[in-house]
Amino acid sequence: MKIAIIVFPGSNCDRDCGRAVQNVLGVEPQYIWHKDHDLQSPDAVIIPGGFSYGDYLRCGSIAQFSPIMNQVLDFAKKGGSVLGICNGFQILTECGLLPGALMRNKSLHFICDTVELKLQNQKSVFTKKGDVQKTHRIPIAHMDGNYFIDENGLKKLQDNDQIVLRYQHNPNGSVDNIAGIQNKEGNVLGMMPHPERVCDDLLGGTDGRFVFEGLVA
Repeated sequence: MKIAIIVFPGSNCDRDCGRAVQNVLGVEPQYIWHKDHDLQSPDAVIIPGGFSYGDYLRCGSIAQFSPIMNQVLDFAKKGGSVLGICNGFQILTECGLLPGALMRNKSLHFICDTVELKLQNQKSVFTKKGDVQKTHRIPIAHMDGNYFIDENGLKKLQDNDQIVLRYQHNPNGSVDNIAGIQNKEGNVLGMMPHPERVCDDLLGGTDGRFVFEGLVA
C-alpha cells in the first residue's frame, strides 16, 4: 500500500499523519512536495493540517493552485481516496472537490480542544471501520473551522448522506453541527478534527484510528 501525503509551505501536521500511517497501516508514507507534478501512483492521498501559504487570502485558497493539486483532482475524479484534515479540508472546498466553505470561528478565536463527535455513516472508505454508536473524542485546532453551506447545499448533503461527522457540542458555529463531509461517491473526505493525533495510547487515545483503518479494510 502506498499513501501520499501532500506537503505545502506552512503544513505542520504532515509528519503527524505520516506517523499515524506508519503506526496504523504499517507502511512508510510518501511525502509529496506541492511543486511536484507526480503523485507516484498512490492508493490514497492525505492533505494534512497546517497553514498552507500562511493562510493568506483565505485558508487553502492559494494551495488549490499548487501544481500537485491538478494530480490530486484527477486522482479523486477517477475514484482515488483523498482525505483532507483541517487545512486539508479547507483546501478540498477551495478546489471544488467538496462543497461549502470554512469560515472564521463564531467566537473569532483560535480553538485548541478535544471535542466529542458522532459518526453519521460508514459509507466513506475512511469511515467503514468506525462505530456509529460510539462518541469519538478527537482534537481540533483551528481558527477557520466554521463550516458554511447554503440551504440548498445543506439539503443536498443531507439527502445524499454526505455528512460524515457531527459535533456533539458545536465549538465553532458550523451549520448543522458539521465536523466532516464526503463527496457523493464517498472517496473524498474532509474533516476539521485531527484523527492522526489520537492513533496511539501514548498520545492519549485511539479514537482516530478508524479513519486510517478503513484504508486497509
